[in-house]
Amino acid sequence: MNEEKKIIDMYNEGKSTYEIAKILGTYANKIRRILIKHGIEMKSKSEAQKNAIDRGVSSTPTKGKKRTYDEKVKISEGLRRMWENMDDSTYEKYVERARDKWNEMTQLQKTNMIQSALDGIRTAGKEGSKLEKFLLKELTKNGHVVEFHKKNLIANQNLEIDMYIPAFKTIIEIDGPSHFLPIWGEDKLQKQIKADSAKTGLILSKGFVIIRIKSMKDKVSLDAREKLKDRVLKIFENFEDYFPTTRERYIEVEI
Repeated sequence: MNEEKKIIDMYNEGKSTYEIAKILGTYANKIRRILIKHGIEMKSKSEAQKNAIDRGVSSTPTKGKKRTYDEKVKISEGLRRMWENMDDSTYEKYVERARDKWNEMTQLQKTNMIQSALDGIRTAGKEGSKLEKFLLKELTKNGHVVEFHKKNLIANQNLEIDMYIPAFKTIIEIDGPSHFLPIWGEDKLQKQIKADSAKTGLILSKGFVIIRIKSMKDKVSLDAREKLKDRVLKIFENFEDYFPTTRERYIEVEI
């Protein structure tokens, strides 16, 4: 029992099951079973790794390593699947940890974080979001002429278009979470929905095609971006053979 208490104390001090096993001349799985037997909550793999790095026991495994774009896409897809398949209990643990981390911050840290988020929103409004820039780059790379944040496309209308592709008389609007969720309050959401609807109606009435990209997440995975790019490129490929009729000129793509 004394040895088991010693194991629990060492683990609570921050040592890993591997380190404890090495000290006691045994194996890590035995240490893990003892901890579980006594109701000790085990650290996740990422938590254990962070703890080892913070204590200087190990170094960052990816430090100095450059990943290829394909590798980044695969990692992104893996993370997406992890979040989508996560059970409610595990999700609540992540939420609780994030809440605890927020509560542990000083008021200055919270203020700086909020200000940084607001600055990011203003920058995205002026320069375009990451998703807009990604799609702009990919469409241009594939030979499409894109007019970015186009103004005065429709005469006498104070409208700014996210992207305009003249060859297909097509407008692309990328709508983030604030277009669908009450992030800034229910009143602002209803005004946004009304404005989007009016903008769509006006665009269609002038004979344009409109592709509305519906993004329900603040961060879009690389895998999701690639699928979006392929979907949009396929739409334009089809336009080369067949331009949509009036009833087909509203296209919604959700990611």
